Amino acid sequence: MNGRSLRFASWVPLLGLIVLPMGCKKPPPITLSCNASAPAIYPGESLTVTATPGSVNKKKNTNLVYEWSGTGVTGSGNTATVSTASLEPGSYSAKAQVKEGKKGKEGRKPGETAECTAPFTVKAFEPPTISCSAEPSEVKPGGTATITAQAVSPQNRPLTYSYSASAGTIEGSGTTASFSSAGAPTGAADITCNVSDDKGHTASAHTTVTVQAPPPPPPAPKTQALCSINFSNDTRRPTRVDNEAKACLDQVALDLKQQPDAKAVIVADANAKEKATEAKQQKRAAHNKRIKVQDFAAQRAVNAKDYLVTDQGIDASRITPMVGTGDDQSAQNYLVPAGANFANDVQGATSVDETQVKAQIRKALPQRHSHKR
Repeated sequence: MNGRSLRFASWVPLLGLIVLPMGCKKPPPITLSCNASAPAIYPGESLTVTATPGSVNKKKNTNLVYEWSGTGVTGSGNTATVSTASLEPGSYSAKAQVKEGKKGKEGRKPGETAECTAPFTVKAFEPPTISCSAEPSEVKPGGTATITAQAVSPQNRPLTYSYSASAGTIEGSGTTASFSSAGAPTGAADITCNVSDDKGHTASAHTTVTVQAPPPPPPAPKTQALCSINFSNDTRRPTRVDNEAKACLDQVALDLKQQPDAKAVIVADANAKEKATEAKQQKRAAHNKRIKVQDFAAQRAVNAKDYLVTDQGIDASRITPMVGTGDDQSAQNYLVPAGANFANDVQGATSVDETQVKAQIRKALPQRHSHKR
């Protein structure tokens, strides 16, 4: 091989080094990831979204620019806040975009732009819960009970209370109310405790107050039989109130004074002979109006009343003279307490017409004078 050939051979490899130079390595594209501070929140709660870039070009003149979008999303730099107060329950997302490059020329080259999305959920407010109780749980007619409501809002929303009752009345607007059983029938009255929050959610609970049966009314007062008067002692004046009769009537007067709301009834009788005499007089009076008819029973009752009024000072309106159906010369005195019904307790007595039968003046019998021979 000549010298020319040797020179060509050594040049060839050198030429290969010149035509196959190594190229420049390109930087990787920028990346971006997003993260919400909470995956789910209630309306009004705070929420922050952070964008974290990756593979950022480390040249000194590299600048990063962020843009944010989404409902209620407001961003500044690589962080954004979400205004959740007005958001309806549902699924949302906050979207971020980053651009890198020289200031004013960010994102103009391939690989200088990246995006990310952070999903989050706005939850619906949970409704409140409530319990209801009564103290006491049993009341007498017209009695009252305190109703207590205990409500909880899981998200501490403002609560409003109200109450209703199936019978009686209930008043209250806070956590307690007053139930009155006035007008409610015997048995269980259903009480409803209601609560609502400022979002329109409601809840109810029930309790009962048992209205006890009223106690049975006290037995109605009854007419009481007092002492009786015997008018057979004085055969010449069989309707006269004698000392024995006065003793009986004095006790009747005492009873009336001790019970100022009570009344007295005097039921007098006549025997068969007296009734026969009266019948004859009535028959004669039918033809002769001047004939006086003597009603022995009525006269006894009226005379006894007169003693109570005149000697004992009892109001005449509190004493009723009556005639009975017995066959004797007597008068039975009765005390009629307030609320008692004499007509139901004593049968067969009829009232005396006091306009026709007047009290007789009590006079002593004239003394008999003995005749000496």
